[in-house]
Amino acid sequence: MKSSMVKFLLIIVIVIGTIPLYSLTAFGALATPTLNVSASSGTCNLSWNGISGATGYDIYRNGNWYRWVSTTSTADTGLSNGTTYTYTVAAQNANVSPIDTSPQSASKTCTPSSGGGGGSLSAPTLNVSASSATCSLSWNSVSGATGYDVFRNGTWYRWVNGLSTIDSGLSNGTTYTYTVSAQNANSTPIVTSPQSASKNCTPNGTTNPSGFIVSQAQFNQMFPNRNSFYTYSGLVAALSSFPAFTNTGSDTIKKREAAAFLGNVAQETGHLQHIVEINTANYPFYCASHAQYPCAPGKQYYGRGPIQLSWNYNYGAAGAALGLPLLSNPDLVAQDASVAWKTALWFWVTQTGAGTMTSHNAIVNGVGFGETIRTINGSIECNGGSPQSVNNRVSYFTNFANILGVSTGSNLTC
Repeated sequence: MKSSMVKFLLIIVIVIGTIPLYSLTAFGALATPTLNVSASSGTCNLSWNGISGATGYDIYRNGNWYRWVSTTSTADTGLSNGTTYTYTVAAQNANVSPIDTSPQSASKTCTPSSGGGGGSLSAPTLNVSASSATCSLSWNSVSGATGYDVFRNGTWYRWVNGLSTIDSGLSNGTTYTYTVSAQNANSTPIVTSPQSASKNCTPNGTTNPSGFIVSQAQFNQMFPNRNSFYTYSGLVAALSSFPAFTNTGSDTIKKREAAAFLGNVAQETGHLQHIVEINTANYPFYCASHAQYPCAPGKQYYGRGPIQLSWNYNYGAAGAALGLPLLSNPDLVAQDASVAWKTALWFWVTQTGAGTMTSHNAIVNGVGFGETIRTINGSIECNGGSPQSVNNRVSYFTNFANILGVSTGSNLTC
């Protein structure tokens, strides 16, 4: 009996010892995808065949998991041209427990290049110009593009949906290299053109020849579709009448005041498209009883100019301050760009309007942009009078502050 038991156990050991050992990782019924890659500027485009039973696909880049997608293609953007990337893909079924994952595909390499690819989009032609601490970029429109990627010193810098951008806050004397590429974000995968030829820009540290803290290029960027009446030279000519404007405090405060003033102007004039008030039904109603500045016979004092100067007493006071016959000839504000800008600056720097302080003091004393709105339009917009108008002003101010490279400060609404 003992001998039989030993023999039986020996057989069991032999049988067990002959059972083959398999990997503990099973891939269920999912097959391995076949991966294809192609390169364009800053981009690797990946595609593969659909796998039966797969609910999605894991993408690996340079040996590390990168992303999961539910489709059979993806575009890896924002890459460095000239750098080689290695990809694999694995199918996955997330509806089973444990999750089934196929073996990874054979690896494929991809090297983005600024000289190739780009689908049907052509490369833009880039132009650059330098001023103090600033590089101004512009380029031609590319058919089919929904926006443009701007690269600085070989690295992606920003995306814009226009045909120009200003890079401010730079170091004078330092050379910066720029390229731009067109992009169509409505396609799948996203189509990106080759990058433009590179252009160098060296901010020169010279003072803006106009003496105004806003350059003409920045002014053009703020108001690209303005009425030709509103000239930059007219604004610059008006500055000497109010030397405290954008000339008080630190550079940040000076630029913030410029952005605040022009942000309010944008709201008042539809981004400098309207010279006179568009609601003609209001024209007869801007005549108030006033001993010092009574209405002149046959004259109307509706909104005119960048800040839409209104009412007989404002025309009279502005004319007295500027040495101009605005009470008897209010149309001067709509006929001479320099006069128009002077009336806007007169109100901004010297008048408290519907508020308790001038708009100039609200900015330079740190009270906040919201008080400039109150001074200009009071309860018509503030305290819930017109939230959309207030939001518009804040949006324009914020955009212009960004162009000038400064923060907006606090207390933006009223």
